[in-house]
Amino acid sequence: REIIWQPPLLNWIKCNIDGASSGNLGNASCGGVFRDHNADFVYAFADPLGFASSYFAELCGAMRAIEIAYEKNWLNIWLETDSSLVVAAFKNPTKPVAWPLRNRWRNVLFMMNSMNCFVTHIYREGNKVADLIANHGLTLSSFISWNTAPLFIADCLFSNKLGMPNFRLCSS
Repeated sequence: REIIWQPPLLNWIKCNIDGASSGNLGNASCGGVFRDHNADFVYAFADPLGFASSYFAELCGAMRAIEIAYEKNWLNIWLETDSSLVVAAFKNPTKPVAWPLRNRWRNVLFMMNSMNCFVTHIYREGNKVADLIANHGLTLSSFISWNTAPLFIADCLFSNKLGMPNFRLCSS
């Protein structure tokens, strides 16, 4: 199956997010990359989370992306993740999330009320830039952000911008 990353519409910002965990409970981090309608890099972040599950890392990445967008007054946000559980959490926001995240989750939902925001799923093959950033977060001791694209994601960013496909093996 062909997987192609798609840029957002004009006046929208798309953020691909991912979580990483070395073991499902293990050292964890999250990361995200914001791009505009031309598929140009806008901003990225990586955040080490300590000992956590994969789902915790994925949800933290989504929440951090919304917090950053809100802080930067980016009101038209397309959040894309390879976690179907994160997509489900945003589709049913009244369903409780893990206790340690509950206040933050409620704050993020409040922020989203003043934004145009939707959350979609992409297969991991189309989420490589966010995956690289989240895995880089495993090597960090504190939050980091970039206003210009770090070199370690340059090739993947360029491939996405050109509309080059990635392939997912599926059984027939």
